[in-house]
Amino acid sequence: MPQRMVKIGFCAFLALSAVYGMGTMAASLEAAIDTQVKTDQAAAKSQDKIDALSEETTELLAEYRQVTAQLDSLRTYNRQLGKLIRSQKEEFTSLQQQLSEIEVTQREIVPLMLRMVSSLEQFVALDIPFLPQERQTRIQQLKALMDRADVGLSEKYRRVVEAFQVEVEYGRTIEAYRGTLAMEGKSRTVDFLRIGRTALFFHTLDGKTCGRWDVHKQRWSILPDRYRSAVTQGLRIARKQAPPDLLLLPIRAPETVQ
Repeated sequence: MPQRMVKIGFCAFLALSAVYGMGTMAASLEAAIDTQVKTDQAAAKSQDKIDALSEETTELLAEYRQVTAQLDSLRTYNRQLGKLIRSQKEEFTSLQQQLSEIEVTQREIVPLMLRMVSSLEQFVALDIPFLPQERQTRIQQLKALMDRADVGLSEKYRRVVEAFQVEVEYGRTIEAYRGTLAMEGKSRTVDFLRIGRTALFFHTLDGKTCGRWDVHKQRWSILPDRYRSAVTQGLRIARKQAPPDLLLLPIRAPETVQ
């Protein structure tokens, strides 16, 4: 009897020990699980912080790269701008020098043009007297032009050069024109024949008289009748009414200036 009770008591003890052990293990397991949960939660929070910091770092890196690119662009722009500024300074210096030279040129060219006009006037006065009204009018217009403030220097110079070119062209051409001849106190309308600057002839409209300008005597003189047909033919050639041909006319050979 006592031995059976001991067995039952031992079994009860074992049962109580098992129940207690299981309770202890359950508590330990629950504590372990709670600790793991807290650890996982802490790890999750840490990962969130890491992710946030990583995203912020990525954004900062992108911003840094953008700022660096902008800085490089600005440096390149500044270098180019520096070159432009240096070029503009050089251009400004060049323009200032050109303006100074223009002022000097203007001071020198105005007297030159006045001398050119005066020389042209003297030349026309000493030349054979063809187209006197037209040539004198051109000279008077040039004189008036020189005194005008509303006409630029370049235009004045162009007109003076143009007048000289017209006079030069006279020496290369022949021309027929109608005008008034003053001779022996009388005036009459005649046809003039100009052969370059070498000779100037006239022929009356009735065809009865012809003559020439005597350079040495500085007056008109009558030519023999044998020259009338040649002067008439010369007028026709100058008017392009006849082809170029040989004309037998009295022309003085140019003399050498001593």
